[in-house]
Amino acid sequence: MAMAKFFAAMILALIAISMLQTVVMAANGHGDHLNDNKSKYGSGSVKSYQCPSQCSRRCSRTQYHKPCMFFCQKCCRKCLCVPPGYYGNKAVCPCYNNWKTKEGGPKCP
Repeated sequence: MAMAKFFAAMILALIAISMLQTVVMAANGHGDHLNDNKSKYGSGSVKSYQCPSQCSRRCSRTQYHKPCMFFCQKCCRKCLCVPPGYYGNKAVCPCYNNWKTKEGGPKCP
């Protein structure tokens, strides 16, 4: 009986230590995966020399590769960001998302 109480106390202690470690890591800015996307994809997340490679990724699955690359690089140089994925996801980069053509359509692919 005493051995069971000892093991129960040890397990509770380990759980408490684990929870404390999680709180400390979050307070120090570690382990916060929700904010990683903001720094990874938001405005200013790409340097201008990275635009060609980021736009190659973005435009790799379209049949209109040349115009996609042209406008993506233009948008990338202005906004310093390229949304993740091959299509959509523009909300993570408001500049890229909100730049419109004269007709009011989206300028950036």
